[in-house]
Amino acid sequence: MKIARIVTTVVGTPWRELTFVELETDDGRVGVGEVRMVNKTETLLAAIRELGDRYVIGSDPFDVERIAWGVQWTEYGRAGEVAQSALAAIDIACWDLIGQATGQPVWRLLGGRFRDAVPAYANGWYQGDREPAAIADLARTVVDRGYRALKLDPFGAATADLSAGELARSVSIVEAVRGAVGDDVAILVEMHGRFRSATAARVARALDHLQPGWLEEPVPPGNVVGLRNVRTATTLPIATGERIHSLDDVAPLLEQGLVDTLQTDLTHFGGFTGLRKLAGWAAAYNVPLAPHNVCGPVGTMANVHFAVATPNFQVLEHFNDFADSWVLDLVDGAPSVDQATGAFSVPEAPGLGVRLDREAAAEHPSNGATFNLFAVGWERREGTALHSTPVAVNP
Repeated sequence: MKIARIVTTVVGTPWRELTFVELETDDGRVGVGEVRMVNKTETLLAAIRELGDRYVIGSDPFDVERIAWGVQWTEYGRAGEVAQSALAAIDIACWDLIGQATGQPVWRLLGGRFRDAVPAYANGWYQGDREPAAIADLARTVVDRGYRALKLDPFGAATADLSAGELARSVSIVEAVRGAVGDDVAILVEMHGRFRSATAARVARALDHLQPGWLEEPVPPGNVVGLRNVRTATTLPIATGERIHSLDDVAPLLEQGLVDTLQTDLTHFGGFTGLRKLAGWAAAYNVPLAPHNVCGPVGTMANVHFAVATPNFQVLEHFNDFADSWVLDLVDGAPSVDQATGAFSVPEAPGLGVRLDREAAAEHPSNGATFNLFAVGWERREGTALHSTPVAVNP
C-alpha cells in the first residue's frame, strides 16, 4: 500500500476554517485528517502540498516515524506551527489508513482500551452579551446537555492588564456561572495568554474562592519567568500548552513544575506520532494531557481515539455542540457527547471511523474567516477583523 494522492478540502465558518486532508492509496483506500489553522489556511495548504510532495507521496502510510522525521529533521529548519500542523493532518490520515488496513480502530493500535468513555468539556457556548445573568443562562444550557465541565474567557478583549472595574466584572461573570451550574460542575477559566504575570496573579487571587478547575494560559506562551511568578502566587491548577509545537518547548514547563495540565494540540503537534511521545514524557512528571481541540468532527474523533488509549489523559475540549454545530454533518459517524454521561463513547469502527462527505463540505467553501481574540465582541464568534484596534492598557 502506497500513498498516491493528497486531497485537501477547506470548510469555512464565520470564525474558523477547517482543513481536511485525505490520503488516497494505490489500492483504493482513503484516510482522513483535519486541522484548524488560525488565520493562516493558505500557508497551511502550501506546506501540505510542498511537504507532501517531498515526504508523503509514494510512502507507505505505516511509516509514520519516517514521514515525521522528514518534516522535523530533514528540512533542517525548526518545525514550528505550520509544519507541525501540516504533519499532524497527514499523520492522522496515515493512522486512519493503518487502522483500515488492519481492521482495527486507531485506539487499539495506540495501546488499546485504557478507558471506556472520554470525558469532555464544552467551549464556544458563551456567545451572548458579556453580562453575568446572560452568560449564566447560557451555562445552564451546557449542563442541560450533560456536560460536567465548561470553559469560558470572561475578560473581554483585555491585553496585559485589567482595570479594577473590568476585573470585578470578570469575576462577577464567573460567580454567576458558578451559581448557575453548582459546585459539582468544573469551571475552567481561559485567559488566552492575555496578561503580564502581576495581573494574572491578581486575577488568580480574585477567583480563588470560586475554585476553578484550572487557569489556562495566564501569561503569553514562552514567558516561562512570568508563568513561574503566577505559579508562586496561586495554588490553583495551571493549564497551558496549546501554542507549543515541539518537545523541547515543553521541557521547562515539566522540569520546573510550572504546569498541572498540558493542553498540547494533537493537530498542531505532529498528530498521534508526536503527541503520544509527549504523553509518555509528561507521565514521568505525573502531568495529564487535556488536548486543545477547536477542530470539527475528524480532529475531534482523532482526539477521542488518543484519549481512549492514553492513561494520563484528563478531559477533551469540544466546540461543535455550540459553535457551528452543522459541521457534524460533514462526516458520517461524527463523535458526540452522551447527554447522560458528558463523555464520548469508544469508537469501534476500523481506523478513525469517519469519512468526509465532500459534497456536504462543498456547500461551505473557504471564506477567508479570521479570528481575533483581542477584538471587542470576539466571544460572539461571528468573525473579526485581523487589525482591530487593541484595547488600551490601563485606560
